[in-house]
Amino acid sequence: MKIFDTHAHYDDRAFDKDREQVIDGLHNAGVCAVTDIGCDMKSSEVVDSFTKKYDFFYGAIGVIPAECGDMKDSDIERLRSIAEANKKIVAIGEIGLDYYWEDNPERDVQKKWFRAQLDLAGELNLPVVIHSRDAAEDTVDILLEYFADGKKDRELSPGVVHCYSYSRETAEILMKTGMYFGIGGVVTYKNAKKLVRAVEAMPMDRIVLETDCPYLTPSPHRGERNYSGYLIHVIEKLAEIKGITPEEVAEITWNNACRLYRIRNVGEK
Repeated sequence: MKIFDTHAHYDDRAFDKDREQVIDGLHNAGVCAVTDIGCDMKSSEVVDSFTKKYDFFYGAIGVIPAECGDMKDSDIERLRSIAEANKKIVAIGEIGLDYYWEDNPERDVQKKWFRAQLDLAGELNLPVVIHSRDAAEDTVDILLEYFADGKKDRELSPGVVHCYSYSRETAEILMKTGMYFGIGGVVTYKNAKKLVRAVEAMPMDRIVLETDCPYLTPSPHRGERNYSGYLIHVIEKLAEIKGITPEEVAEITWNNACRLYRIRNVGEK
């Protein structure tokens, strides 16, 4: 069984004391590919360096809603230059909308920089990694603007809705955009009935595995620091929901991740 963690934050300070040890041990847990995800300009630079240091690491670069208040046009150009210089930058993200926190930038500011980074992804012909929290309607409306039928080459992958948390009905709408759905530790929680219903409606060829580590640790390890090795618990839960074997879940989601990020030979620079 080989596992692809499509959304991790190994640049997070939670790994500062043992980062090398954790990453070196990932293959022993069956984790053969990781996409490390930028959240702001600083972390995007670190992600760029990680892809050059670790053969099986890929990267996404972008600025999350909480950090977009001070964004400048020059930041977009810097993201462009990083992506153009490094073939292992496989997506723009994580980007999107987050209305959960009251101290986040105003909604119009979030939408401005969400669209600016979507435009950048389109110019670079890269998929996107979407962060959306308590912003389902606006997120769906904007994604439909960019990815509705007839508005984008359907052979290309528009991207992934990271840490999907909305309803089954919203998932069915998002399927029209061609988006993949990132499923992680939350699906293993006892109170995740809404998410389980949504996953039931998702075709297996649109699901990818993610940790969002060091956050959202799956049961039975809740309360611990998350890492890619714990994806086995997500795999087992998906196998239960879909009525297939864990091995089938791992294989299908591996192929989905490679298709999402357009990676042909894992480990090649």
